[in-house]
Amino acid sequence: MLKRLTHTLTFLLLPLLGFTAAATYFAVRAEWVWTGISVCAAGMAVYYLYKQYDRNARKIAFMFDAIDNDDFAFKFPASSWSNSDNMVSHTLNRIKDLLLKAKADAAEKEKYYELILNCVNTGVLVINEKGYIFQHNNEALRLLGIAVLTHVAQLGRVDERLAASLTAIHPGEKVQVSFMNERGNVCLSIRASEITVQQSRLRIVALNDIDKELDEKEIDSWIRLTRVLTHEIMNSVTPITSLSDTLLEIHGDTHPEIRHGLEVIGTTGKNLMAFVDSYRRFTRIPTPEPTLFYVRKFMAQMVDLARHHDCYPNISIRTDVQPDDLILYADEKLISQVMLNLLKNAMQAIGGQPDGRILVKAYCSREESVIIEVANNGPLISPEVAEHIFIPFFTTKEGGSGIGLSLSRQIMRLSGGSISLKSSPATGLTTFILTFK
Repeated sequence: MLKRLTHTLTFLLLPLLGFTAAATYFAVRAEWVWTGISVCAAGMAVYYLYKQYDRNARKIAFMFDAIDNDDFAFKFPASSWSNSDNMVSHTLNRIKDLLLKAKADAAEKEKYYELILNCVNTGVLVINEKGYIFQHNNEALRLLGIAVLTHVAQLGRVDERLAASLTAIHPGEKVQVSFMNERGNVCLSIRASEITVQQSRLRIVALNDIDKELDEKEIDSWIRLTRVLTHEIMNSVTPITSLSDTLLEIHGDTHPEIRHGLEVIGTTGKNLMAFVDSYRRFTRIPTPEPTLFYVRKFMAQMVDLARHHDCYPNISIRTDVQPDDLILYADEKLISQVMLNLLKNAMQAIGGQPDGRILVKAYCSREESVIIEVANNGPLISPEVAEHIFIPFFTTKEGGSGIGLSLSRQIMRLSGGSISLKSSPATGLTTFILTFK
């Protein structure tokens, strides 16, 4: 095409050169009439070339203005009587198509990288020198407990220390920040690096939930400890219980006090073995076998079972499932243990308090996670107690085993979810939140 355009320009320039030579020739011979005619013809050729140049220059200027305004809807007509104009229009249209394809490829790659970014478990923020959020992923918004984030200063509404830490952190530094949001107490590890893009310095900030990592390590430690303790206790108590039963069979008619002592030893040993055996459940949770089931039907069954086990006529239980056909993919049997434990705890927390209320709410979050909340208006859990409620063997109930909530956390962990506590003095509600990712 470039060759054809060159030939066309050459064809247009030849008449101009010819008329100019003719005008010079007639001027030398003093034939002024023909000289005037030749000059007029040369002028017309120059004017035609100028108009053609002006048309093509305007096309190019229009194309760049449209591209600069991100407008690719234009198309130059290639139906002019001038072959050179048609070739220029066709060439500019091709340039536009190539740029449009490059833009589409860049947008597709950006979506691809954004999808990858949203699949990682680390929150990522890209911040420019003025504190504006250049880019972020969904995990960052979830960890920060905020729906929309355009500037670091917005985090001041969540926690002033969090906003100050993200503003002051330098590339290569690592800091830890704790704050409270709707998910409860959050402890983040923040690490920063730097990159220069188009002469603009950007900080890439990585956010990691320390609590989650610590919880998993803590659970693993408790499981190992519980296995060792139950093994050693069972090995020590079993022979004692067996020996006491054997002595009772052989010397059953001996002195009443000796018989009574042997019976006490045997009964205490068996009770201790039963008590230790209950803790084995914490370390021997079966591998979840998830299936799809409707949450509304599941909730109704859990409420009926909870009312059957614990009769509190002063307590009303209300369920709210949105949407009605909300579906959960999890092991229904294991999750039912968690729900029954939370409902039972809520009833026991309210006790004989008049106008007791329990609200079981299920919905889908912005991150497409299924959330189940179990809230009650009983006495609030103090911050000191809240720090320990998920630790095995910790209990504030008389005669409690301290295994219910720790077992629930272990089930949620194996199910790929989490359980957290939110105690709100403003509403007077204690809420346990189950998150299924």
